[in-house]
Amino acid sequence: MPKHSKRFRGVSKDLVHLKVYTVEDAFDRVKKTATAKFDESIDIAVCTGLDPKYADQQLRGSVVLPHGTGKTTRVVVFAAGQKAEEARSAGADFVGAEDLVTKIEGGWVDFDAAVATPDMMRFVGKLGRILGPRNLMPNPKVGTVTQDVAKVITELKAGKVQYRVEKAGIIHSTLGKASFDAKKLKENFLAFFQAITKAKPAGAKGAYIKSATVSSTMGPGFLVDVNESRVESEKTSS
Repeated sequence: MPKHSKRFRGVSKDLVHLKVYTVEDAFDRVKKTATAKFDESIDIAVCTGLDPKYADQQLRGSVVLPHGTGKTTRVVVFAAGQKAEEARSAGADFVGAEDLVTKIEGGWVDFDAAVATPDMMRFVGKLGRILGPRNLMPNPKVGTVTQDVAKVITELKAGKVQYRVEKAGIIHSTLGKASFDAKKLKENFLAFFQAITKAKPAGAKGAYIKSATVSSTMGPGFLVDVNESRVESEKTSS
């Protein structure tokens, strides 16, 4: 059984096992328990009823969080010619073609997101074994294989996050930082919840979203009322 630190035990002493909190209360509590000496990330884990071994139950997408993630996103772009110039003008941190592929093959992965124009994918494809496990591979399903590189770079810099269902049916993502006020965290959460609700795969059976838990990097998790979350997220879209 894992041993927790004195700090963790202290912030968890009032936590009731399996208690479900309102969205607002959950973020009030997660902020109070984010007591580490750094600005902790606020994360979400959504338990779904999906089994991604079936093609019609796989889920992958992206969403722009209204208040960003609080992180500086370093973006690389695989492009040439005019598209490379557009990428540089839009604020890409690194731009290249075959030379960038070679650099990454040599072990360099000092970036957070990758974008590619369609013609570059014949070179980028060989990086699958390196970028795939890090969730950095450009993919048309999340909009990172595109001709409109400037738009995607702007979205990524503004706080666009990718998500996908893992083997156990869990979806993980970051919602912001502990320094965000609870209102911003709630709005980011509702945008994320709405996105995965709308993206429900055709083959989903039974309960699609079973539970959602929010936590800080070093703090305990708080179960969020998914029924309230569904209602609140629908209100924000109307």
